[in-house]
Parts: sequence; structure tokens; C-alpha cells
Amino acid sequence: MSTILLVDDDPDILKLISLRLTAAGHSVKGADSGEKALAVLAASRPELVITDLKMGGMDGLSLFDEIRKQAPTLPVIILTAHGTIPEAVAATRRGVFGFQSKPFDGKHLLDQVEQALRLSGVAQRGGEEDWRRDFVTQSPKMENVLHQARLVAQSEASVFIQGASGTGKELLARAIHRASRRSQGPFVAVNCAAIPENLLESELFGHRKGSFTGATYDHKGLVPAADGGTLFLDEIGDMPLALQAKLLRVLQDREVRAVGATQGTAVDVRVISATHRDLDAQMKMGRFREDLYYRLNVVSLALPPLSERREDIVPLATHYLRVTAARYRKDVQAVAPEGLQTLLAAPWPGNVRQLVNVIEQAVALCPSGVVPASLIQQALREEPAQLASLEEARGAFEREYLVRILRITGGSVTRAAKLAQRNRTEFYKLLERHKLEPKMFKPEKG
Repeated sequence: MSTILLVDDDPDILKLISLRLTAAGHSVKGADSGEKALAVLAASRPELVITDLKMGGMDGLSLFDEIRKQAPTLPVIILTAHGTIPEAVAATRRGVFGFQSKPFDGKHLLDQVEQALRLSGVAQRGGEEDWRRDFVTQSPKMENVLHQARLVAQSEASVFIQGASGTGKELLARAIHRASRRSQGPFVAVNCAAIPENLLESELFGHRKGSFTGATYDHKGLVPAADGGTLFLDEIGDMPLALQAKLLRVLQDREVRAVGATQGTAVDVRVISATHRDLDAQMKMGRFREDLYYRLNVVSLALPPLSERREDIVPLATHYLRVTAARYRKDVQAVAPEGLQTLLAAPWPGNVRQLVNVIEQAVALCPSGVVPASLIQQALREEPAQLASLEEARGAFEREYLVRILRITGGSVTRAAKLAQRNRTEFYKLLERHKLEPKMFKPEKG
């Protein structure tokens, strides 16, 4: 059953259309002004908005403009009096789905409603909600992302997911895969930051036996393994430039050549990529190829941090409490009200991943059926997600190591590279990555 937001300052029209839509099997939320409609949208996400054009206060077009800012894919139908049809036609050109002139034809209105819902993906969805099963949300922001994800899933367009660590980028990629025509094919996830640079090409594209030292067998590679399905490239911003060029060729030619192979192999993959980095800044610094960026970023989806979807904190905590209690075989049924208040007030720098860890720790230590606030507070203080990620910790260690070695050698790159057992070219790249200049470490002349 779809939810429709109906907006009209005429109570009789509001009641009449509500009755028709309800009789057709829709759930209707009414608002007698544009301002009230925006308040409804802030709390929930309908699948369609029907609004009168001429209203006191905010009119229908102004309401449409605000809806377009908050939910660009939400279809809007505008009701117009006969004399305002030219305005309605102009509105349609601006992106309004359609309009109905008053007095309206009931059947024509319902036909247009069904068309709007069908084209927006709602009619196709029906009871097939399994594709988004990993997401527990009441947030209009999150619902808007999922709505866009459902739409793009039906295409073959490459998708670029932006979001801070712990917001669920891989979960969204898997959801898009499940909702796509490739759902029966493989889903292959690759964390570009977790694979050592010297192994990344072989892991992605495969290698032939004997192609390099240690290549004792043929290796298929992760890109060919995704043939017929979806390839998810997480932390794409950490991929080395040389490999970015090779990935671009694979995407352009739809052919992959393993290390040591003389011929390429055709591949059919849909690529979804993600990063927590600012790729615009990376491109300006020459660390990410612009042509690859535009190849990957056909459709961009941005996951909001948990701090911007606080209405989801309690539902998420309740959901993961049930899951964790079942896994640990503990009869823990709820979080105490004071504990929920603590959860709602927390800053959540680690996002949903941090919330999951807090709930898991609290359930593991809970001695009764209700998690007390003290356990929530303890878990928040000790939460591992407050620490740096492995990637961030590795980068911090690398930078500290470079600083120490440059201090020891007085800024001599030759000596520092020798101590680090790296050639000068590699060592300069490390210094550039961490914005370190050797001259900063040269001793001052007395």
C-alpha cells in the first residue's frame, strides 16, 4: 500500500479526494497548507504528493520547489483551476509529474496516480521489500536515498556512494544489487584500502602461473569473478594512480587481462564504488583520475551520518538488541528509558557501526532483561569505533615513522630512504602522501 500526501486548503476537496484515494487502496495523509505539508515530509516519506496550486500562504509551486530540494525523485501532481492551466503546463516543464484541472475526473486522477507510482518504482515494489532488508529507518533522508537506489538499480548505470565510515556503504551496494536485474549473479566486494598496493592488480585482474615470484598457480581475480553480477569497489579513493588507469581500460573495453596473460577476457560487470574521501580534492591534488571519476560517478548517492537521522537511533538500537540477544542466547528485551536518552544524546562519530558495537557490548554484559543506562554509558566510553579505523591507524603510524626517521637523518632523503629500506622514488611518494617536506627537518644553522 502506497502513502500519498494530499495538500489542499479546501476541506471539502481534501475530504473528497482522500475518500477516492483510500477506496483505491492508498494510505492518505492530509495537510491544509504547504507549511503543514513540509512538516509531514520532515517526519515521514510518502510515495506521491498531490497539491492544490492556489493556496493561502505557500502555494503549490513553492511547495514543489521545497520538495524538489528535499526529495528530488518524489513525484508531485498539482491540482489547478481551469484558468491556471498555462501555469500548470510550465510547472510540468520544471519537473512536476502532472496536473489535474478542477473540477477533476475521478478516474483520470486515479490513472495518473497509478502512473506516477509505477514510474517512481512503487508499483513494481509491492511486497518485494527484501532488497532493502538491511536498512531499519524512519528517516525521510534515508528513505530518499533508498528510493533513489531502487530507481537506479533498474538501470546498468555505475553508482558512486559517498558517506562517512560506518554509514552502511556496502549494505547499500548489496541492496542495489538485490534490486537489480543482476540479482542472481555474484556480488563481489573489494576493499581497495585493505589490499597491499603490490598485490592489488593481481587480486583485481588475476594472474597467470609464473608471472611473478610467488605466482605458483593461476588466479582468476575479483573482477572476472563478478562476471554477470556486481563489483563493489570500496574505498576507491585509495587505489594507486597506475591501477586507476588499468581499471579505466577495463571499464571502457569490458575486457580484463590477467597479470602475465597475453590476451584479455571479456567481462560483464556493473560497478558500484564508494569512499569516505573527498574525491574532488583528490583530483585537484592529482591523486585521482578525472576520467575514471566520471566513469564511476554516473549516479551519486550520499548516505547521511547517524547524527542527521536521529529518529533512527531508537529503532536501530531495538533491532540490533533483538539480533544480538538471539545470537548470544540471552533474554535481554529492552534498553532502559535513561539508556535510550543516552543513545539519543550521543554524537555517534562511528555512525551505525558504532551503535551496533555499543548495543552488542551492552547486551553481552547485561545481567537482566533490561539494559541499564550505566552499561550504555560504559559502552560509549569504551567504544572501539571512537578509535581510528585500521586504515587511519596505519596512516598515522606511517606518518609518525616518517617524521621520526627524517628527524634522525636531519632531513636527508637519501639516508632516510636507506634506513626505511625504500628507494628514493618510493620514499618521495610517501613524503608527498603525508605532506612532509625534508627541508622542514634540516638542522638550523647556528
